[in-house]
Amino acid sequence: MHDKRDSSGKRHRCIEWLDSQAPRSVIFVSFGTTTSFSDEQIQEIAIGLLESEQKFIWILREADKGDVFESKDARKIELPKGYEEEIGGKGMVVRDWAPQLEILGHPSTGGFMSHCGWNSCMESISMGVPMAAWPIHSDQPRNALLVTSVLKIGIVVKDWARRDELVTSFAVEKAVKRLMASKDGDEIRKRAEELGGSVRQTVTDGGAARLDLESFIAHISR
Repeated sequence: MHDKRDSSGKRHRCIEWLDSQAPRSVIFVSFGTTTSFSDEQIQEIAIGLLESEQKFIWILREADKGDVFESKDARKIELPKGYEEEIGGKGMVVRDWAPQLEILGHPSTGGFMSHCGWNSCMESISMGVPMAAWPIHSDQPRNALLVTSVLKIGIVVKDWARRDELVTSFAVEKAVKRLMASKDGDEIRKRAEELGGSVRQTVTDGGAARLDLESFIAHISR
């Protein structure tokens, strides 16, 4: 696992915040470095996370906030007015780099809302964290299917068949509550934790061998 300290030697603030949270109580929300969402979609995500009343860490970098082919000055997207003050201690919005593997490996992290890129799926599986799947493009729909329907360690936030539709704040809220605060979510989390334990035990070199991990996932998914 990577060091939890940045170049200055300090631990990232989100890790320090996680230290003060209850076990498995926080959902980690991150859609990768090239995902593009509309202004309206970001507003819906923001409201849904707030209305879920669940603790969260939301990684909201520049690449997540607009067309990756536009200059960063072309459009500026803001969260709802007063949003970060309103969430208070319930959540954290991180606008720069964050240590994803350390967040997923932290005992306070209980879920991961993700675009289901392969790297993110592998990290979440190996850390035993269940996923809320929101595929965007490329291999992500297939990865989401693996997580939700084959391994059964995640739920669907946005079905690929409805990929051109806006995901409402209510849908985000419903998905977060299901994963983080329901009996169904507890059962999914238990399966994820058991699978993560099996992966870590099976993979050589303390879980660091990527090829072995992918081979193991392929084996149990047949």
